Amino acid sequence: MRHALPLALAALLLGGCASHKPEDFNGTWVNQTAIDAAAKGTSLRQALSEHGPVFEWKIDVQNQRASFSNGFEAADGRLSADENNWQASFEGGQTEQLKLSGDKLQASDPSGHEQTFVRSKSVDNAPLGGSFERALYKAYLGGEWKIVEGPGKGATVRFSDTGSVTGLPGPDRFALCLAGDCATMGNGNDSLWLERNQRGAPWIFKRDGDTLEIFQAVNQAQPDEMPQLAAGARQWVLEKD
Repeated sequence: MRHALPLALAALLLGGCASHKPEDFNGTWVNQTAIDAAAKGTSLRQALSEHGPVFEWKIDVQNQRASFSNGFEAADGRLSADENNWQASFEGGQTEQLKLSGDKLQASDPSGHEQTFVRSKSVDNAPLGGSFERALYKAYLGGEWKIVEGPGKGATVRFSDTGSVTGLPGPDRFALCLAGDCATMGNGNDSLWLERNQRGAPWIFKRDGDTLEIFQAVNQAQPDEMPQLAAGARQWVLEKD
């Protein structure tokens, strides 16, 4: 009974202002706008910064929970209803208003900043942020790439949406830097992590349409400062087939 009353009240409140049922909010919602911007094949950092900061929501109406990911951190909040929308409340007093517009989820903060999300097509139980990451990897690095300069010249490289990479001499795993410390250390550059057997290093990359350049990362900071990575010697040039 303790949970039934809030849910019944929420249903009544939302039923009076929209055709959507409370359960229509359930599920994983991804920032398709950011993915589409990245898919144009230019700066990943610019696409994410212009269309962030939140990249994914998970909503569970029955348990009154709402969580979001910004590509680096995750926040778990309480879901409640007011007279027009759902509200997600987080530690520290942060709130987000959530509403459905057609088949899209709109989230807005108290400052009026609004973002739009679409329901994830993924059917697995990916961790928070994982559905956005997989869709982004597929859109940004999917397909076949050929090494035209550097070690392994002539080989075909494939980046999977699960973070594996084949065709590059050495590494077999990769991760794109989306936000957080790696973005700060990248000093405005796009960066990715390449590793094999859980040992790896950051690299700087530049994407220009069907051309992907990967550079060694050079730390320009002092030993007692946070690393500031810049592009060093170019290691590979890849072209999309």
